[in-house]
Amino acid sequence: MPRDARDHIPDVRDGLTRAQRIILHTLHRLERERGGRSVPTAMLYGYVVEQLDMGPDEFQDLLTRLVGRRVL
Repeated sequence: MPRDARDHIPDVRDGLTRAQRIILHTLHRLERERGGRSVPTAMLYGYVVEQLDMGPDEFQDLLTRLVGRRVL
């Protein structure tokens, strides 16, 4: 899957990038599927990379910006 520069341009509506929106949407979906339980970071990453071409470091950086702290 080729990288798309638009994945990292903030949307004027809320300031989220496409990549951030995909992470949040995927996290929400997985939390619902798991009955409200926490989603392991590795599981979230596995689902996100099915939609985005992104390495683990880039994913971790985006996730850190979204939740405010580094998670492993």
